[in-house]
Order: sequence, then C-alpha cells, then structure tokens
Amino acid sequence: LFNGRDGEWLAEITSLEKRHLVLRVQKRLRVHTVPPDIWLLFAPIKKHRNVFIVEKATELGATLIQPVITARTGTLNTNTFMDKMKPHIIHAAEQTERVDVPQVRDPRALTALLESWDKNRTLVFADEGIVLDGSGQSKPITEILRNITPPCAILIGPEGGFTNEERTFLRTLTFVTTIQLGPRILRADTAATVSLALWQAVSGDWSSG
Repeated sequence: LFNGRDGEWLAEITSLEKRHLVLRVQKRLRVHTVPPDIWLLFAPIKKHRNVFIVEKATELGATLIQPVITARTGTLNTNTFMDKMKPHIIHAAEQTERVDVPQVRDPRALTALLESWDKNRTLVFADEGIVLDGSGQSKPITEILRNITPPCAILIGPEGGFTNEERTFLRTLTFVTTIQLGPRILRADTAATVSLALWQAVSGDWSSG
C-alpha cells in the first residue's frame, strides 16, 4: 500500500466483499522519499495521447502535472479532464514503484497561470518555433539545463504549436528559459517525454547515478 505521503506498507486482506475491502497494515517496506522537484505543464491534445503524456510524466518523476489552455488547445472539458487522467497517473506510479503520486491540477489558461507564477521557479519553454524560424540555439541543451537552479517546470505546447503572440510573450518573462529539442519538430507527447528525460539526466535523479 502507499498513499503518496507515508511510504510503502505491507498489508493483509482481512475482509473482501463486492464493494468493500478491509486491510490490516502490518509493516512499512519503504520510507517516503521526495523526488527532485520538476513540474510538467502541457497543452492537452488527443485523448489517448493525453493519457500517454501523464503516464510518461509520472514514470519520469514529474512531481506536478498542470494542463494549460493555449490559443490552439482543442475543445476541453476542464471540469472532468484531470479526473479522467488520475487513474492512469496512479497506475503509472504503481508500475514504476514510486511511493509518491504527482500532484495534479485542473486545466488553467496559460496567461492566467503565468500572471500568478512563482518567479523563483524557472519555466523551461520548449519552443518548436526555433526550428521553424531557423534562429537556432546558442548553447547545447544540456548546458542550458545544467545551469538552471531548481525548482523547475517544463512547458510543452499544443498540436500546431504556440502562436507567435504566445512565443513573444513567453520570451519577455524573466523566469522563462527557452530550449530547442533538436533540429526536428516533435509531437507534443514526444516533446514532453524527451524534455523530462533530459532534465532528469542532467539535473534530476538520473544525474546522481
């Protein structure tokens, strides 16, 4: 058993009915550990790809998952979206033997989220527009990520990317660091996975061996 706060526990089933289960907790197997503080912000896309994103974010150690609504985000039921995602997040945590579960938040408009952003948390903006406009990236992505002081969050855009207005706005914010994920345009779900894996390898719990 685990609840995201108190570690992992061995328990015995003492009563099992169709809609009712009673467990007796026996002993703790693992203490609760706090993973590196990395958030994922993503613009929801097609349903099955949203599931992929939250599963992989959980497997890759994201501590908070925040959907954001951008100009090109499709139709979204903000009241039920994360309720549908939570079972997949819990299953992914179990699959990877995490003893914590990422915090999940309801979708918010990107502009509103940025207006109330904690400026002590660096927002890493994966900007596919760098590939399109040919402006390039002055430093290797690993060097950029290595120089970021945690806490940190990663922002992934929608299908079709951010608008020019959104890109321009993001680049004016002092807490935003822009990265380019290679020379090719990646799908949103691929970009989320790659970004988190890179961060964990450079600055997270992969980097310590």
